[in-house]
This record gives sequence, structure tokens and C-alpha cells, in this order.
Amino acid sequence: MSGFAIVVKELEKTYKSYRRGKGFLQALKSLFKRETVYSQALKGINFSIHRGEIVGFVGPNGAGKSTTIKILSGVLFPSSGSVDVIGFVPWLQRTKYVANIGAVFGQKSQLWWDIPPVDSFYLSKGIYKIPDTEFEKRLETMSTILKVKEVMHRPTRDLSLGERMKCEFIMALLHNPQVLFLDEPTIGVDALAKEEIREFLLQINKNYKTTVILTTHDMEDIEELCKRIIIIDDGTIIFDGSLNDIKEKYLTCKTVDFQFTSVKDKRKLASLLKKGIVLENKKWFKSVRFEKEQVNVPKVVDELIKCCNIIDFTVHESRLEHVIKEIYRQRQK
Repeated sequence: MSGFAIVVKELEKTYKSYRRGKGFLQALKSLFKRETVYSQALKGINFSIHRGEIVGFVGPNGAGKSTTIKILSGVLFPSSGSVDVIGFVPWLQRTKYVANIGAVFGQKSQLWWDIPPVDSFYLSKGIYKIPDTEFEKRLETMSTILKVKEVMHRPTRDLSLGERMKCEFIMALLHNPQVLFLDEPTIGVDALAKEEIREFLLQINKNYKTTVILTTHDMEDIEELCKRIIIIDDGTIIFDGSLNDIKEKYLTCKTVDFQFTSVKDKRKLASLLKKGIVLENKKWFKSVRFEKEQVNVPKVVDELIKCCNIIDFTVHESRLEHVIKEIYRQRQK
């Protein structure tokens, strides 16, 4: 048995669409002759994911994340290249394949809206032919960890977003899939529910060796769950390595966050801000990143205190979110 759950080689996807001009005449003309437009979403990407890994798959909007996940889950055909997920070619063996994977998409629900989640769970039991003993054991374990033993008996439409998303995870994992695809699974969820979901995922991964590929814009999810991150941009993988690797490569700076009530010297403040990269620029709050090799950060902080009436400030390593943004910014230059 291969040690890899997912192997992707030279994967390409090109979308075909049509373009026409504006107005009625152009619309009429397009009925007989249309200009074909091709858009390459994936440009020959390669990566492998070991069984039992939790990997963050991130990138800006339009980078190719969703296209990749749809191909991996068997929803889309690629234009070329190969994909092996736990021994299956997803789009060719979909019927057998879907019994071995799970998915949670933050914008789509697997639960029936007008019935309690527990009824949806029993429907899943029948669809996947889960044995009674295994079903009851897994349902008891997961509902206890996620603290939904009571709420799962209420209609789905009456649940809060956090409660519903917890039940979505149970629905996706009841049949014990080998691979779990997550697409923005905690979007809009409150901080407490996020923490509980993260702990749940870590425990499921530990107990069942479930391979997880997570796409999200929430870098806290990535930092809490993943040891490895794959960054895709414009259909090309631009980084594939551990979180420690990306921090060593890009965290050569300090970020200063400061909140203030007034400015004593506007010219001086503008000069100090130019020494770094302004990450957040609100009226009474600034977050600025300074390269440690180029700027004496303690001296800058001292000068900021002199030119502003600061009520709060912190100095810290740049957050992963800011590092990712900077990588995108460098790619656009």
C-alpha cells in the first residue's frame, strides 16, 4: 500500500467560454458566430499528500483552489494530467470513490433543512450501509466531542450556524472516510465553535488517521490544524512545505500594532510608516511590518511614542495571514 493518500501529477484544467460584444446586434451575431475564449485554471501542478496528513491548501480568489478540490473530489474532469486518491481516479470511479471520501463546504449543506440532523445521520447510515454497532459508536463519540447530543434532535433550520456546522462534520465523517475535503468549513462560525471544531478534527485525525485537505482564507485554522501548507496562485503551486519552513523563509521582520488617540507630529508619523509596510491603516490604529535587518524596531517604537498619543501597542512576529498576503503581493510585481 502506498504511503500517499493523494498523488497529483502535471494536472491541468482549461475552461472554454465564449465572448461577444455589447448590444442587440452583437447578441444576434453571436447566434451564428462566437469568439471562443480559453482560460487555464491549472497549469501542470504536482503534489503528494501522505496518509493521515492534514494539509492547508491556500491561495487568493481565482488561484485554482476550488478547481483542484473539485477534480480531487470527482466533480470535474481535468484537461490533462493524473490524479490518484486512495487508489481511485476520482472522475472515472466516482460511484465507488465517494464511499471513501467526505466533504464539508461552508457554503453548502448536506443536512435536510426541515428535519433534525439526527434523521439525516440515519439516512446517511442507510446510504453508506454503515453497520449498526459502528454507526452508534461513531455517532455517540462525535456528538459528545462536538457537544451536539441535544441540539441534533432539533430541526436543522432552528440551529445556529455553529451548531449546524458541527452536525455537517458528523454527517461527513459517519461513514469513516479515508480522505476529508474541507472548503471554508468555519466561515462565519463564532470563536468558541471554531475552537471546538478544530479540536474535533485533530482528534478524528489522530484516532482514525483521516487525511484532510483544507482550503480556507482563515489562517488561524491553518496554524491550528496544519503542519504543512501548499500555496497556489494563478494555477501554479508557488510554495509547498511546512509552516516552519515558510516562517523561516519569510518571517524576517517584526510587526508593530499601535492604537492612538491623536498625532503630535503628522510628518514624523508619515516618515516612520514609510520605513515599513503598512498592513492595516485605520484612523486610530496602524499595523506596520518592519524588516529587522533594515530597521531598528525598538528605536521606531520609541519615536512612535513621541509623535503619537499611543494608548496600546504590541510588537510581534508577523502573522501567517500577513506573510501569505506578502507572497501574493510579490507575485503581482
